[in-house]
Amino acid sequence: MTMLSTIRLRAVAVLSACALTLTGCFMTPGKFTSELAITGPDSFTFSYDGEIFFLGLSKLAQMGAAADETFKPTSCNDDETYEERACTEEELAQQRADWDAGAAERAAQSKKQAEQMAAIMGGIDPSDPKAADELVKLLSRQKGWERVVHKGDGVFDVSYRASSTMGHDFMFPMIEGFPPINPFVQVYLRKGGQLRINAPGFAAQSGDATGMGAMMGMGALTGLAAMGAADEARKNGEDPAEAIPGIPQINGTFTVRAAGGMRILANNTDEGPQGTTTGETLTWRVSPRTTQAPTALIATTR
Repeated sequence: MTMLSTIRLRAVAVLSACALTLTGCFMTPGKFTSELAITGPDSFTFSYDGEIFFLGLSKLAQMGAAADETFKPTSCNDDETYEERACTEEELAQQRADWDAGAAERAAQSKKQAEQMAAIMGGIDPSDPKAADELVKLLSRQKGWERVVHKGDGVFDVSYRASSTMGHDFMFPMIEGFPPINPFVQVYLRKGGQLRINAPGFAAQSGDATGMGAMMGMGALTGLAAMGAADEARKNGEDPAEAIPGIPQINGTFTVRAAGGMRILANNTDEGPQGTTTGETLTWRVSPRTTQAPTALIATTR
């Protein structure tokens, strides 16, 4: 096995585990521009233009599935020094026998994982060659999704617009049949005319998550895997661009606009509120180095 293959398999293991055991991290932004405008005490508009990456529809996920189907001998170690050594023919034969004995269990696990992924993708089977087309159809028939184009390898170029009254909480994306577990942007209404805005999807890691998700969101995993794979590839004289295929890095801008007469009570931007002729604006520039999810608290009335 080449060093590059080893790098890829390590990335596959990390990202596949994320998608299949932490189902809230199977979808992430790529390059994007997004804006939330609070246009009145009870109205808003929201837009998202750019890439959305679905791990289950990527070559990386396919690599993970292929890795499970291929026997790869493990290393052997000296009993006294514990240093790695070449395996004997008997040891390799035993490893192969153990691998063959676990075939039924691996097949059952693969089936279970496929069912789990289909369940969080609205019934779409990621292994189906037409899965990307099915997702395009699913999104295109929902109101707000003005453009949905599959660019390949699980990356979709989308344009989304929504305008509504602020009489209810809001979350993006909301996809028919998908569990609401992977929000990019959330708006919560509080009593007294206040809005809490969180954007957990616009950060490499989210402090709102729990457990492993708090340490490694999808953006962190893809960034960590990509950077680690690229570094190892460079050290071994290989092309870092080929280390991990098809994963777009998060890179974009999120803007919140508050109409005149509203108060921005709290926010975690670098520059703070910027005055305009129509009110105040908050801007977050998001990159793989972003570790704090954008957040703000706005009072819609004086």
